[in-house]
Amino acid sequence: MEFDLKKTLLALLHSTNEPLSIKDVQAVIARYHDQMEQLLAEQEEENEEKGTADEDGQGIMRDLLQQVPSLLTSAQIRDTMESITEDLKQNESVFRLQEGPNGYRLAIAPRYADWVRLLRDEPRPQRLSPAAMETLAIIAYRQPVTRAEIEAIRGVSADSALNRLLERELVYVVGRAELPGRPLQYGTTDAFLEYCAIISLEELPSSDVLSPNQITEWIRSATMPEEEISDKDVGLAEQGEEGMMIFNDDEEEEEVKELIDVEPLEENDLDEADSEEEE
Repeated sequence: MEFDLKKTLLALLHSTNEPLSIKDVQAVIARYHDQMEQLLAEQEEENEEKGTADEDGQGIMRDLLQQVPSLLTSAQIRDTMESITEDLKQNESVFRLQEGPNGYRLAIAPRYADWVRLLRDEPRPQRLSPAAMETLAIIAYRQPVTRAEIEAIRGVSADSALNRLLERELVYVVGRAELPGRPLQYGTTDAFLEYCAIISLEELPSSDVLSPNQITEWIRSATMPEEEISDKDVGLAEQGEEGMMIFNDDEEEEEVKELIDVEPLEENDLDEADSEEEE
């Protein structure tokens, strides 16, 4: 019987509910060689004690051992997994091969998922709300991030969305920020990668809107107090501590003095002005 890597990998995938990593496959192959070599050594020792020889049986075991490579490279395993993925799609299988952060696993195709749910009598999975999706996106691109930073970007409270994401185990508490009050910092979990069907955060699409530099600037402008507008900013002369006006140059001072040094109207002038208005 010839060794078939594709069928062997399918057998391993069907036999476990946990993700099957490349290292797991390599460990299985190494364990196979160790056990076969140990079995051959035991048979040879037993035959020597009995004074018999079983060359046919030992020959078959050696042939099998030679067919199985002692070391499978990551590229060989990955190429075979991709071939299995294509075969499942072309054959419209009820299974789909998914690659996650911890390895490969078989999953039910979406069109048959409801039947499995009915068998297990499980409720339909609830979708995340827009608020939770926005919060999750900010955490994914900005992590580690504090609740205050999330709220500064969204402009609203993030308590409800954060609690929902924590319940779904899509985010977790990474640690505490080196800021006053030591606020909690949040990051995404492996469940988030599986939820998005990606292997690592590097596969997330690039986002100009959520670029680190722009987010940092938004947070700074949102959290920093607004600067007071001075008299100088609006073109007025500044005032000193005792209410004295401060001028930029002598010319500006003379202009202000000309405006201030206006002779007051005398009483006769005021009476004449009033009489003119009455006429």
